Amino acid sequence: MKKHLLILLFVLGSLFNVHAQNGERLQALKIAYLTKKLDLSPVEAERFWPIYNKYTEEVRTIRQEQKQKNGTEIEIEDQILGVRKKYNGEFSKALTAEKVNTFFRVEKDFGAVVQRELQERRMNRQMNKRGLRDR
Repeated sequence: MKKHLLILLFVLGSLFNVHAQNGERLQALKIAYLTKKLDLSPVEAERFWPIYNKYTEEVRTIRQEQKQKNGTEIEIEDQILGVRKKYNGEFSKALTAEKVNTFFRVEKDFGAVVQRELQERRMNRQMNKRGLRDR
């Protein structure tokens, strides 16, 4: 299990090296991460992914609209919470209650993994720049 996570993190890190199409690559990595963590059966996956696609589109729309309106973080999170509550029932049609709960937790975990990776890369770049200047 840890070996798979390390491989996934390595892939995540290598994806950040390429700036073009980062959104698509990150989304593909997120799908792989969710699939592994949720341990979806073929039947569950067939039911889950169409619902997930609608869910992510609604969340993306909220973020875009609020960004244009200069919405506050509280407003954005409140609207997203509403979408999460709505889709909790939708996901329950495809997954067990336990897996639905796991999905929402793992989705947050993925964001944390991405943030940590970005921070580490920034720190490494800064250290490398400092090291080059000191020479």
